[in-house]
Amino acid sequence: MNQAIICRIALAIPLHKQFDYLLPSYLLKTALENLVGCRVRVPFGGKRQMIGVICEVNPACDYALDKLKNITQLIDQTPLLDDSLWSLLRWAAFYYQHPFGDVFQQAIPTLLRQGKEANFKGCEHWQLSGNAFNLDDFKGAKKQQQALSLLQESKLASTQLKTQDVSRPTLKALQEKGLIESIEQQPDCDLEWLNTFSESTQKPTLTAEQAIAITSVTQQSNTFNCFLLEGITGSGKTEVYLNILKPILEAGKQVLVIVPEIGLTPQTVQRFQARFKVPVYIKHSGLNAREQLDTWLHAKQASGAIIIGTRSAIFSDFKNLGLIIIDEEHDGSFKQQDGFRYHARDFAIKRAFQQKIPIVLGSATPSLETLHNALQGKYQHLHLTERAGNAKPPTSSLINLAGLPLKSGLSPQLIELMGKHLAKNNQVILFLNRRGYAPVLMCHECGWLVKCPRCDAFYTYHKSANYLHCHHCTATLPVPRQCGDCGSTQLIATGVGTEQLEETLNSLFPDHPTVRIDRDNTRKKESFNQYLRDINKGKYKILLGTQMLAKGHHFPDVTLVALIDVDGALFCNDYRASERLAQLYTQVAGRAGRAEKKGQVVLQTHHPEHSLLQDLVNNGYLDFSRNALQERNLAQLPPCSFQVLLRCESANATQAENFLSLCKQVLTQISLNNKTSEQLLILGPIPASMERRAGKYRFQLLLQSQQRALLTKTLQQAQVSFDNMPEGRKVRWSIDVDPIDFV
Repeated sequence: MNQAIICRIALAIPLHKQFDYLLPSYLLKTALENLVGCRVRVPFGGKRQMIGVICEVNPACDYALDKLKNITQLIDQTPLLDDSLWSLLRWAAFYYQHPFGDVFQQAIPTLLRQGKEANFKGCEHWQLSGNAFNLDDFKGAKKQQQALSLLQESKLASTQLKTQDVSRPTLKALQEKGLIESIEQQPDCDLEWLNTFSESTQKPTLTAEQAIAITSVTQQSNTFNCFLLEGITGSGKTEVYLNILKPILEAGKQVLVIVPEIGLTPQTVQRFQARFKVPVYIKHSGLNAREQLDTWLHAKQASGAIIIGTRSAIFSDFKNLGLIIIDEEHDGSFKQQDGFRYHARDFAIKRAFQQKIPIVLGSATPSLETLHNALQGKYQHLHLTERAGNAKPPTSSLINLAGLPLKSGLSPQLIELMGKHLAKNNQVILFLNRRGYAPVLMCHECGWLVKCPRCDAFYTYHKSANYLHCHHCTATLPVPRQCGDCGSTQLIATGVGTEQLEETLNSLFPDHPTVRIDRDNTRKKESFNQYLRDINKGKYKILLGTQMLAKGHHFPDVTLVALIDVDGALFCNDYRASERLAQLYTQVAGRAGRAEKKGQVVLQTHHPEHSLLQDLVNNGYLDFSRNALQERNLAQLPPCSFQVLLRCESANATQAENFLSLCKQVLTQISLNNKTSEQLLILGPIPASMERRAGKYRFQLLLQSQQRALLTKTLQQAQVSFDNMPEGRKVRWSIDVDPIDFV
């Protein structure tokens, strides 16, 4: 082939444009129609080499051939993604107003972004060495006993053992004893599960509501339908998922389960593995690059029957996807907050629609967007209103903090109540969404506060490590010895964090071990899972934590849950604050009384008369959410309208504000030309609620309309002008479609 082949390449750069390159004939080892979707390595900007993807072959080119650079390497000989996922990414780039090259790169595993081949690599497996042993000799080393028991059945990969909570130190200990050995082996792409599917016979009895929900989904398993499974905490949503999976897996189709947190992945995996004898793989940021690629390949080759992962797992390339489940669909972690700002739930719904498969959105506290669609009939609404088994909903009450003497935020009533529950050998959860020892370090004499020089925020005091930490830009500072204004050495910690509360609990209840679970003490790999195991064994009686404790965990011995302080959310300038507080309260409260023991929920506040708190305590999330939807409708706020947020940041505040002012002029002119100015609301530019963060000044421009298509069309027309503005090269800016926070 002597004729020059022009390829239009999308690169991961922040510009809405693609670049033309020549494909040398000696690199071409496939048919031209196979080139679109293949990765290439190309020179870009001097000596730099970048990985891109071919989007078009032999397009009309505005440049002479001798001006085009050659492609350095054709990495793939066939498209990396199937047609369905490829078109979905094209749609996502269009809908979220993001350059396609960056969308493609963020949707594939890290090793593929680096130009590695999409193949398995030999990985570490473990097997018995052949030396004799007796499992009864390992009663004092339960993990070693578990590992030996698993390896008696077959050799297993390190990743498979990890999903069973068998750690590397456990394996190394057995290796040193000469009982097991490691070998390198290609991952098993066994498709035998398609012919040997089996299910555990040990299943709980279904409630009538669970049976109705299961039947509703399975009867429509061969077509697209979006189901909202709204079930109170402890109502058995996971059991519904498991029953829905059965006919899908029996038909030889794959299932994708998306969960909001890495911490929820292991327990979910264990539940699914115990139920079905099929290969289950996990995908989240806690895995290394090779493990993530292997999971992606198992999905692509159908050797993975069930893929369980966090947000990015939605981009897995399945050979035969039959069902998508989004657990805790309301969770804000499904929204990517930088770069390609997609929402995994919404992308999943679009994917299910395109592939004509059902999708189930489960939550005890559905987002108002999802609830709005369900009440309008766009989604099928399924209800679970009763807890499974003999569990009863917990009772709720408020403690008025006004005028009370507090010990690290604990009222005398709460301390007394905790003592009663602990005396009965039950467990207690205390929720405080503020890590560190204290949120502020203050001079006792002049009131000077230690403020982060790069953010509009104060340093948080961490006593155990004896340093100050900004939780917004991650800057750290040694604890100062004296005031920066008056020179006094009387510096005091103000406010309460989880670290301080833990210290107080240890002194108040020395006979009842306390465990603190927050980001500070769960950084080590597997530490969070180990805490969960110890909690379930009863090692800890008082569980203190942040939002990490609020989601999805089942602690049968927890009978009291207390929210230490939620007043900050009552007077927030974000219209979503009440929704988030209601969801958080309901989720945390749902950890109490999940077995046969009666549960109690207590909320401490200085404003017990507040209508939101009264509504939640007396009527629950069901009543709150319906009222909140009516308020949003009256105010014409999402989900009763649609929003796009233009964000801009710069070390120079004037530059950031000026760029958005120019963007506003462009958008205003387009709306005038299209005669849509009355249907498009443009607000700003205004400073973000935290104007300065990490040394950058941040401004925002908000677009709102009741027509989603109008927003998309207007932005598409404005995109070229935005890209070509010289002022845009001096700042960092982005477009956030369907924003969920304005921080």
